[in-house]
Amino acid sequence: MYKTYSMELAGRTLTVDIDRVGKQANGCAFMHYGETTVLCTATASEKPRDGIDFFPCSVEYEEKFYAVGKIPGGFNKREGKASENAVLTARVIDRPMRPLFPKDYRNDVTLHNMVMSVDPACRPELVAMIGTSIATTISDIPFAGPCAMTQVGMKDGELIINPSQKDWDEGELKLTVASTSEKVIMIEAGAKEIPEEKMLEAIYKAHDVNQTIIEFINKIAAEVGKPKHEYTSCAVPEELFAAMKEIVTPEEMETAVFTDEKQVREENIRKVTEKLEEAFADKEEWLAVLGEAVYQYQKKTVRKMILKDHKRPDGRAIDQIRPLAAEVDIIPRVHGSAMFTRGQTQICNVTTLAPLSEVQKIDGLDENITSKRYMHHYNFPSYSVGETKVSRGPGRREIGHGALAERALLPVLPSTEEFPYAIRTVSETFESNGSTSMASTCASCMSLMAAGVPIKKMVAGISCGLVTGDTDDDYIVLTDIQGLEDFFGDMDFKVTGTTEGITAIQMDIKIHGLTRPIVEEAIRRTREARLFIMDTCMKPAIAEPRKEVGQYAPKIVQIQIDPDKIGDVVGQRGKTINEIIARTGVKIDITDDGAVDICGNDQDKMQEAIGMIKMIVSEFEEGKRYTGKVVSIKEFGAFIEFAPGKEGMVHISKIAKERINHVEDVLTLGDVVEVVCLGKDKMGRISFSIKDCN
Repeated sequence: MYKTYSMELAGRTLTVDIDRVGKQANGCAFMHYGETTVLCTATASEKPRDGIDFFPCSVEYEEKFYAVGKIPGGFNKREGKASENAVLTARVIDRPMRPLFPKDYRNDVTLHNMVMSVDPACRPELVAMIGTSIATTISDIPFAGPCAMTQVGMKDGELIINPSQKDWDEGELKLTVASTSEKVIMIEAGAKEIPEEKMLEAIYKAHDVNQTIIEFINKIAAEVGKPKHEYTSCAVPEELFAAMKEIVTPEEMETAVFTDEKQVREENIRKVTEKLEEAFADKEEWLAVLGEAVYQYQKKTVRKMILKDHKRPDGRAIDQIRPLAAEVDIIPRVHGSAMFTRGQTQICNVTTLAPLSEVQKIDGLDENITSKRYMHHYNFPSYSVGETKVSRGPGRREIGHGALAERALLPVLPSTEEFPYAIRTVSETFESNGSTSMASTCASCMSLMAAGVPIKKMVAGISCGLVTGDTDDDYIVLTDIQGLEDFFGDMDFKVTGTTEGITAIQMDIKIHGLTRPIVEEAIRRTREARLFIMDTCMKPAIAEPRKEVGQYAPKIVQIQIDPDKIGDVVGQRGKTINEIIARTGVKIDITDDGAVDICGNDQDKMQEAIGMIKMIVSEFEEGKRYTGKVVSIKEFGAFIEFAPGKEGMVHISKIAKERINHVEDVLTLGDVVEVVCLGKDKMGRISFSIKDCN
């Protein structure tokens, strides 16, 4: 028999079935929250993977379309590769879970989540996050959990715990917080300029809710949890460290590591490694782990110097930002471009504008979101870090970094009514040495302004790092971490925002959580830094959005028509609208509410198309003058076309003041003439006159 456990969470019942399904997995939790159902499993290999120096953990979040009663689009009709939402959800689950596994554990671990049913009131992402923690905690896999996750939304200034999908999509805040029983271990947020104080309130409200979930998980683990299995430790032998220090003294390692040039440091470490390889040539067991040992030696050296001596590898002060530079318009002919440089991190961002018909279509489990108007894509080629590797397209890291920068700028974008464009920005990483996602935020903000996108405020981003000691009070927060401080430090706390508040947060840590003073200091430091970046670097390059889009960007004019007239503009099988497009060379998009976007590069042709559309939807008024072209001649008169699909007739008696015997005596096909509307005749038809115009 299986066991079922339940708790009340944010006004709804969370239920977990244990040993009902997935019994061959190391741990399995069959999760139900409202009518949302997610199967969460944790599995581990029996032996460590050979030849690696990292923990091989994989987190999967699988969206089944049957969960919302849909059949996948496309020819295959099977779920394909993971959606962007699935990738981002997997990353959010991974970040708090990974630090809680033993650092010397090298067994393969897969944390798998399958969404089987979606209740719009209960977001499946949240259920998967909690289920992953439960499955791993009750398994025999070594794990220092549990951890718990809570999501917080905000509407009209009021915080909402675990909001429905609608409130999540439409609210002012999208915050996810993971906690252990003592500390916050992960923060992910998108926000509409939320003040720092309000963000802290939301974070710790979520942290309090997490404690009730952890109590629930501990109760389950106490009853059905398995003993944790033994594993082969891959820790570096202490005697190897002692031998290394005799050959390369701490002072020599300090000299090798402490330089602001990444390439110089890497060359120094290469020489140190060669020296150690020569010394240990006859000790094969040590040579097998020497790479990891050198890494650990560097790490201990850097952490000691930062924590005890407040000395950073490049000589900066603890709160000092690396040298900054910014410029716009570095790429010709594109719609907008900007480059942002911070130390050895350099991003070039390019903006492309297009009609709204080119928004990204989204086929996912959230039926409230079917398209995406703003797309930020991030690329990280191997040359940016001096390596050689074939490009295989964007991985999870690239998707995550792009989504973070995208989330940072969404709150300041103009509405489609204010700016009827689809917008794509692409961040190309030219050089990387720490926090390229925050450089991407700064570069894309300037690129948008250079393209003439009327963003409401400037947005900047920065990352803070952390080095901790033996106690909670023994720590150093570092502003603007470079790669070495990220690799060897305990935290990467990224925050973006305007002068008014926060637009996005992403926090990664390698330890078992942060105290509140650390979180508060990191948020304060990032605010100070982003204001400094805007004032000293970004504003001198471009202070505000340009008043018009660039020379090579499409021009879009939006007009409104009566929705009942859409069919007249489109015409039978699109004949009318295609005729307008063929004559003018513009692109036309019409929405169901009657908004018409006319897109082109020739203003005269755009105005011509607008005139045609307005003519088609207008009613002929008696006494009003119109201009049209003769398209047909009959014995009794001539037909005048005012716009595609919009014609009227001039009787032969109304063509000239004098009597004429044949229409052809005055008019020929293709003549452009001015007419006046005479109103309706006895048959209810609209009549026109040429002679009454004179």
